[in-house]
Order: sequence, then C-alpha cells, then structure tokens
Amino acid sequence: MKSRLPKILIPQKIKEDQFLDISLRPKRLSEFIGQEKIKKNLEIFIGAAKKRKETIEHVLFSGGPGLGKTTLALIIAEEMKTKIRITSGPAIERAGDLAAILTSLNEGEILFIDEIHRLNPLIEEVLYPAMESYTLDLVVGRGPMAETLRIDLPRFSLIGATTRPSLLTSPLRDRFGVSYNLDFYEEEEIEKIIERSAKILEIRINREAIKEIAKRARKTPRVANRLLKRVRDFAQVKEKELIDQSVAKEALDLLEIDEFGLTQADRKLLKIIIEKFNGGPTGIKTLAAALGEDEETIEEIYEPYLMRLGFLDRTPRGRIATQVAKEYLGFKNNKLF
Repeated sequence: MKSRLPKILIPQKIKEDQFLDISLRPKRLSEFIGQEKIKKNLEIFIGAAKKRKETIEHVLFSGGPGLGKTTLALIIAEEMKTKIRITSGPAIERAGDLAAILTSLNEGEILFIDEIHRLNPLIEEVLYPAMESYTLDLVVGRGPMAETLRIDLPRFSLIGATTRPSLLTSPLRDRFGVSYNLDFYEEEEIEKIIERSAKILEIRINREAIKEIAKRARKTPRVANRLLKRVRDFAQVKEKELIDQSVAKEALDLLEIDEFGLTQADRKLLKIIIEKFNGGPTGIKTLAAALGEDEETIEEIYEPYLMRLGFLDRTPRGRIATQVAKEYLGFKNNKLF
C-alpha cells in the first residue's frame, strides 16, 4: 500500500535522493554532523584496525530511515581506503546470489547490506560461516547425490543496516562485532546540516530561514535536505535572491508542514485515535485499517517521530494519543473545541 505521507517527508530514499546523496553526503568522519558518540567510537574502532593492518569487524547500524546509516558505511570504506559493495536484503533472493557476491569480494573489501532484516532465513544460514570463519558452504546436487562444497573467502567486513532491529534473528545479530543505533538529530545539528548543504548547493539563505526549515525537518537529515531544495525552488519561482524566514515559512506552509514537522497525514492519525477510539489504546491493525496505511509504514515512519515529540505512546494494549497531542490539536475531552 502506498504511503499517504508526502514524499518530501518520507525518510526513505526516493529518486531525487540520487543527486542529493552524491553532492551532499559527507565523505569523512570529520565532515559528518551529529551522532557524536557513534563518531567517537568509530574513530577508535577504525583507527585500531588501521594500526593493526586488519579488516574491521562486522558492523551493524540500526535506526530510522534517513539518519545516516548508509553514509556511515561509505565513510568507513573511505577511512579504511577500501572498496565497498552495496546491496540490500530484498535484492538477495537466493543463496546463489549471496554466494556470487561473496566470492567476488577482494581481501579487505566491505559488503554493505541495507535492510538486512529482510534477508531470507535460508540465506542467513549461508551468511553465518562467511561472517565467522570466512568460508562458504554450498550444497551441490540433490538427494543422495548432494555434496557440500566448502570455499574459502577473503577476509571481508560486513556492514548491515536495519530500520527494524527487532526483526533480526539472534544468531545473525550476535555475529556482528559492534552495533550502533542512530537516533533522531538535535535541531541545532539539523541547522548545521542545512547550512552545509546550502553552501554546497550555492543557496543564499539566512540564519532565521535555516532555523525555520530545521524545526520542520522531523529531526532527519534526509528530510532537511529535501525541504531545503523545495524552499529553494519556491524562492526561485518567486524571484527571491535571498531565502529569509518569511520566504521559508511561506514555502513550508504551502507544503502543509507545521512548526513541528507534522503533515496532514500525521494529524489525521492522531485525530483518528482521539475521535474514533476515545484517545486509545488502539491496536495497530485497527489503526492501519482506519488510516488506510499498512502497519509497517505506521511503525517505521509515523510512530517514531510522533513518539519523540511526546504525541503518541505505544503500549502492550495499543497506541495512545497523549494529552500533549490533544491540546496541540485543540481537543478537550476527546472533542474539538
């Protein structure tokens, strides 16, 4: 089912991100803004591996879409001065696909698997010995004539990324040497990212406009960069040489993005819980049916940000709209006033 959330605010990659990724993505750890604790740990982690002249241990990045998991994987490859092969869990359909990728790797190279939680369990079984002992066990033939063929692999590093760490199997999760969880960014960090992107894209923008975009960017760098581009488009059409706060506000209001970064779809979700279900708790299946969204979209895109704002609580019995959300939307006793 297609998400009702506007493309500009969907943290997942879309076609326009291809340009943004190439032009705006930091290449070194020193250029990466935010996630300070993870950066410090990676500096030590990478530095130690380089001193020992070894490949890095397998790394797992978890966190919502658009927070920098792929960027950090590319930075690790750059810092280690090695090549990186990129694929995703859904793209590896058969054990043979994974075998082809692993046997094509060279010593010290990095394999990055995005959405690693979506790997087929049978493919995971092939990955275990590859991660542990750098060997590949393949079954050749069928029935009584089947034989197991063991192939030695070069020492490589696997970097996995997942938005749903709870869906990872324990055997796979335990085989990663280090694991980092990326959280939402602080507003000040988003401002620095917008300022950096504006310089790269040669956009004239003042401090107040940067703040206006940052507070509506859902604490997500990918969304912030998209909003910056949309505001730039608006300014060009209106023939504004400098983007100031009034220009940014007018552009973002036109996109129906409020001061918290909420869209009409976010507000609809909260109103459904308040009006139809008396504020909750509401089960995810019931909420998905009422909203016309699939459960995964609600859990990955809507809920994390609404929970971060304190507008939504997730309990064993279901979802609850908080008092803060009710007041923000103008509800009293679950009715608009």
